[in-house]
Amino acid sequence: MVNIEKEVFAYILAGGKGERLYPLTKERAKPAVPFGGKFRIIDFTLSNCINSGIRRIAVATQYKSNSLRRHLALAWNFLNMRFNEYVVDVPPQQIYGEKWYAGTADAVFQNLYFIEQEKPKLVLILSGDHIYKMNYKDMIDFHIQNKGDITIATFVVEKSRASAFGILEVDNTGRIIQFKEKPKEPPTLKDEKDKCLASMGVYVFNPDVLTELLVHDAEVSTSSHDFGKDIIPYAIHHGYRVFAYRFRENDGEDGYFQDVGTIDAFYSANMDILSPAPRIDIFDRNWPIYTHSRQYPPCKITEGTLFDKLLESSVKNSIIGEGSIISGATIRNSIIFYDVKIKAGSIVEDSIIFSEVTIGRSVKIKRAIIDKHVEIPDNIEIGYHPEFDKKYFYVTGSNIVIIGRKYKFTKKLLEA
Repeated sequence: MVNIEKEVFAYILAGGKGERLYPLTKERAKPAVPFGGKFRIIDFTLSNCINSGIRRIAVATQYKSNSLRRHLALAWNFLNMRFNEYVVDVPPQQIYGEKWYAGTADAVFQNLYFIEQEKPKLVLILSGDHIYKMNYKDMIDFHIQNKGDITIATFVVEKSRASAFGILEVDNTGRIIQFKEKPKEPPTLKDEKDKCLASMGVYVFNPDVLTELLVHDAEVSTSSHDFGKDIIPYAIHHGYRVFAYRFRENDGEDGYFQDVGTIDAFYSANMDILSPAPRIDIFDRNWPIYTHSRQYPPCKITEGTLFDKLLESSVKNSIIGEGSIISGATIRNSIIFYDVKIKAGSIVEDSIIFSEVTIGRSVKIKRAIIDKHVEIPDNIEIGYHPEFDKKYFYVTGSNIVIIGRKYKFTKKLLEA
C-alpha cells in the first residue's frame, strides 16, 4: 500500500484563462473566483487534498495569477514545511525556452524536475476550477488494486451534455478502451443509453508512466499538449493500463461534481448550496472547506430607515457572510459574501453578491452576480428590464446579469 501523506504528490492545474467565466475572470484566474459566500473555487480541490491526507501540493499558476497567488499565501500557509508539508505555486519556469504553459500536459512537463525531486510513488493531477468533495484515498486504493498505470476519476452526465466533457468507454473490468474529447456522438453506458461516463480531469499516474508520456508528447510537434486530447488517448492506444474510477458518495449515489467554467454553471453551483438538502454541503464539519479566515465581526441584520419609516429586515433561504450589515432590506434565496452593506427598502433575490459591495436604498436586484468593490446607488433595478440590463451590463443567454468588479454607475445610466 501507499502512505498517502508521504508518498503521494498532488499537482493542481490552475493556469487557465477562464474566458467563458468572463467578466468574473477579467482581473483574476478562474480558480481564484469567489464562491459560496466565503471561499475561492480552488479551495475545494485543495481541501479535498488536505482531507484525504495529501500534504505535498504544487499549484501551476499562469494567467492573471496575482489574486490566486495572494490567496494561496494567505489561506494555505498553515502546513508545516519542517515535515515536508506545503502548498506552493509554480508559474512557468521557461526551462525549455521562453514560453508559457502550452497546455495542461505541458504545465506538468515543464515542472517534471519538481516531481522527480519529491520521488513520490504516485502523482495526483487535479484541476483547480471544479466544485466537488472527494476522498482521493478511495481512488488511489482503486488504482493500486487494479495495478493501473493511470486511473481517471469519472462521473455520470446526461448524453445531451456529453459534448462539453471528455467521454470514456470501459470494458467489464473498468479498463478504458476508448476516450473521446467533447464528442458529438458519445459512447453511452451499457445499461443507461441516455447517460455517459465523463472525465473529471482528476488523474492518478505512476510517476515513471507520467514522465514517459510527457517526454514523448513534448516531442510531438502536432500535439496540443493536453491530457484529455493527447496524453490519455495515446496511452490507451499504446496499451497502458488506464482505468476509470466512478466517483460515488458514501451512500453509493453518484458524486456531486460541477465544472464551473461558465457563468450559468457557476451560478447553478452556488444556488445548489442553498438547497434544503444540498448535495454539496459546505457545512459538513467532517469534510471542512478551508480558506482564508478574515478578522471581521459577525454579520448584523437590523432595522433600517426609509423616508422616516422604520423597516424590518427579512432574510429567507440565504447565506450572509461575516461583517455584512443588512439594514431594513429583504434577502431571498441569495448568497451574500463578507463585508456587504444593504440598505433599507432594497430587495435582493436569487443573486450572488461578492464582498465589499454597498447596495443603496430601494434597490431591486434579481438573478444577478455583483462582483467586488461595487457601489450601487439608490433606486436602481437590476435583472428586471432585459433591454436596459443588456445595454449597460453583461448578460448571459439565460438572463443572468453580471456587474463587473469596480463597476461605476455613470450619470448617463442613472438618468436612463
